Amino acid sequence: MTTWPILSVVTFLPVVGAVLIYLSRGDDEAARGNARWIALWTTIITFAVSLILVMRFDASNPGFQFVEKAPWLANTITYHMGVDGISLPFVILTTALMPFCILASWKSVTVRVREYMMAFLFLETLMVGTFSALDLVLFYLFFEGGLIPMFLIIGVWGGPRRVYASFKFFLYTLLGSVLMLLAIMALYLNAGTTDIPTLMNTAVPRSLQTWAWLAFFASFAVKMPMWPVHTWLPDAHVEAPTAGSVVLAAILLKMGGYGFLRFSLPMFPLASYDFAPLVFSLSAIAIVYTSLVALMQEDIKKLIAYSSVAHMGFVTMGIFAGTTQGIAGGVFQMISHGIVSGALFLCVGVVYDRLHTREIAAYGGLVNRMPLYALVFMVFTMANVGLPGTSGFVGEFLTLIGTFKVSIPTATVATLGVILSAAYALWLYRKVVFGVMDKPALAGIKDLTLREGIILAPLVFLTILFGVYPQPVLNMSAASVQQLVNNYNTAITAVKAAALVQ
Repeated sequence: MTTWPILSVVTFLPVVGAVLIYLSRGDDEAARGNARWIALWTTIITFAVSLILVMRFDASNPGFQFVEKAPWLANTITYHMGVDGISLPFVILTTALMPFCILASWKSVTVRVREYMMAFLFLETLMVGTFSALDLVLFYLFFEGGLIPMFLIIGVWGGPRRVYASFKFFLYTLLGSVLMLLAIMALYLNAGTTDIPTLMNTAVPRSLQTWAWLAFFASFAVKMPMWPVHTWLPDAHVEAPTAGSVVLAAILLKMGGYGFLRFSLPMFPLASYDFAPLVFSLSAIAIVYTSLVALMQEDIKKLIAYSSVAHMGFVTMGIFAGTTQGIAGGVFQMISHGIVSGALFLCVGVVYDRLHTREIAAYGGLVNRMPLYALVFMVFTMANVGLPGTSGFVGEFLTLIGTFKVSIPTATVATLGVILSAAYALWLYRKVVFGVMDKPALAGIKDLTLREGIILAPLVFLTILFGVYPQPVLNMSAASVQQLVNNYNTAITAVKAAALVQ
């Protein structure tokens, strides 16, 4: 057994790095360089420590592990941390991607470098805390706290319309979360505790389930984001710096899906069952509609942002199918999308650093001058399409199978999304990479640098590895997913049996 508080170390180690950056005062080039190196080494060490969690994790145990508990506020709200097979993959995804975000910002961010690096380190703490918190109030603080550094990253270091995008992002996500806070209070009044494991085993009255489910749904649907509350995402992505887009797509979006898995299904199973048709409808619309919108985009980042909304449609569809394949596929799809979409935004950042434009029309024929970039971009494009042999295929396939068992029409409409994703992704690739290089600005463009190659190579490896051998993620989450499905089905069966008796 682990005797030291490893989860707290992983969660709060980035704050230590942020404090060190703050203490290394100065605004000359040396101070900026120090800030970059401190941030990089902090994120690398945090990732290394988080790997201990993986090595000591017992995949056969569906319960929470590495649990830490201490009194905190009053007598009921505790500092309670722990991970299970559903939350641990997201913790590792977060710690693994942060060093790439710091490296991606190495040359592109030149103003307020210290503050930028501190914002990312604080953001890492809040994201890991969200996935590790086992108390509702603690979860809410981490969940909402992540808004602040992201708001600053977009608003200070973003593009020309950064202030508009950052306020839209902040207000959308905050509005949904206010309703979640009311639901947390209602759950506390009902059960007398804010402890998540206790609440997962506490029967919630049917009427409260409905209202609490809707309140939590309002928050998580905006965070995912689900159609029609997705409109903040394209603006936030377009204006955010490259690393901000990576974090937004790869990790922050996953908090909504994680919330559905941690709260909606286990705590409100009857409401989840009742509202499943609503979620199926919204997911199907999201998959088809946002794929069609992506086909119309002229900005590379906006196209990838809309594709993220479509891919999250598969996740919500799989989760609320309530089947083993659907939920396991939803978890895998989120991890895969975190790697692939993060990598796609890094690829956009590579060409943006050279030409300072994201307009698709400004590119063409890059394969002639950037063959290595073209190869890497192709791998991630194919994964985004869901080509067999890449990680994108496994998640989509599992969610479609899981949903097909419950709702054939939903799965059929969602399959159209696979075809449409091929249409917009391959169209983008053809426009940017192939064709004649006739734009004067492209004449001196250089292929991937060593730094860019170091960032993208591990992501290429993981995309192909999880496409061919998805077991590491599926095995880690299998026991927890099965327990969630069993509890969900037991609750539904009990209600149906009671209805038959009456």
